[in-house]
Amino acid sequence: MSLENLLSAVVADKVVDSEEVAQIRTAIYADGTIDLEEVEFLFNVNDAVTGNDNDAGWDELFVEAVTDNVMADGTIDSDEVEMLVRLIGADGQVDGAEKKLLENLKAHNGGSLPTELETMLNS
Repeated sequence: MSLENLLSAVVADKVVDSEEVAQIRTAIYADGTIDLEEVEFLFNVNDAVTGNDNDAGWDELFVEAVTDNVMADGTIDSDEVEMLVRLIGADGQVDGAEKKLLENLKAHNGGSLPTELETMLNS
């Protein structure tokens, strides 16, 4: 299933169930890497389902996949900071999944985050 079709399915009921988590995982990891289009897709899904009764695997997949993209080169560079600030701030809030993401990035980045991301984590 394409990312566009997956997004439509999730947005239709505003919940990510366990079957959709598995479908999303299969789709985004099909080539073994997470690219920018897939990161943006994940944030679009997350913004559509924030605060709803999602499968627990959703937060795990979201955090894992975005971390895989950002930390692919072992560091958080200025382009990645800009991307994360834009995507996290797109809906005007830092939700639970996004906080988990920032905490995970901090752990993978030697216990620190660039200032802009640290501010978002502590908001």
